Amino acid sequence: MKIDFNKNNEGLVPAIIQDAQTKTVLMLGYMNEEAVQITQKTKKVTFYSRTKKRLWTKGEESGNFLNLVDIKIDCDQDTLLVMVNPQGPTCHKGTDTCWGEINLQEFGFLSELETIIATRQAHMDDEKSYVASLFRKGINKIAQKVGEEAVETVIEAKDDNDELF
Repeated sequence: MKIDFNKNNEGLVPAIIQDAQTKTVLMLGYMNEEAVQITQKTKKVTFYSRTKKRLWTKGEESGNFLNLVDIKIDCDQDTLLVMVNPQGPTCHKGTDTCWGEINLQEFGFLSELETIIATRQAHMDDEKSYVASLFRKGINKIAQKVGEEAVETVIEAKDDNDELF
């Protein structure tokens, strides 16, 4: 990741914060190089406050942390898209976003499942993850496992087994 922090004389880049599951834009903050490094190390999003002239981690006072999923750099290498899993409201005024929008998951648990699977795929070297092991074995093994799970789900639904379905 090569971010150009020298495009402005403050050494800051805009960081667009997006919910990794719902894709809702939550806020806009600014990061310097140190804020990016701390964010990557701690997995909690850290910004540079232009007002207070210091680093601050979102949630350090409220407990409403932004848990890092991924950071992407735009084509000009001077703006970040920071994908997160928010722990509570993002805005300091108590709203889900800094624009007062409600951050809803349109697809329920499927968005969360997608995020978990993408994380496992990104960390395929994780020996403890069964999903990562499937990715290492390839698409045929993944298709086989999805098929097995689908058959089990259909059988449980057919048998009206509320405990397992």
